[in-house]
Amino acid sequence: MRFLADENFPRRVVESLRDAGHDVLWVGNDYPGTSDKKVLERAEAEGRILLTLDRDFWQIALQRPERMRNGGVVLIRVHPATTANIEKLIHRVMATGASLIGQVALVTRWGVDIVSAGRASPSDTR
Repeated sequence: MRFLADENFPRRVVESLRDAGHDVLWVGNDYPGTSDKKVLERAEAEGRILLTLDRDFWQIALQRPERMRNGGVVLIRVHPATTANIEKLIHRVMATGASLIGQVALVTRWGVDIVSAGRASPSDTR
């Protein structure tokens, strides 16, 4: 899979995903200081799933004026946010087999909730 890890995402998890063969960019290295909105737009433009611990992305993705078509968001909510706990939840969402393109996934110890990212355009309702 193609991921864009937010700058708050642990480097060790990014490296673990890379070691597993995933294409992962990390905002901390590749786009430091980029605003949340621009990070989400970059994920959409590059066809990447944004990995984040920042719940602001949930709201930004859902309030987009257009539905996401190329990217998506995986919001990990776990305490404590240790590398081991985050990795378990990343594997949980990937094990669902759900397409994350155009979706926002909230992943917790209790499960995975997936909703469409952005508002439907008139052409989506035909």
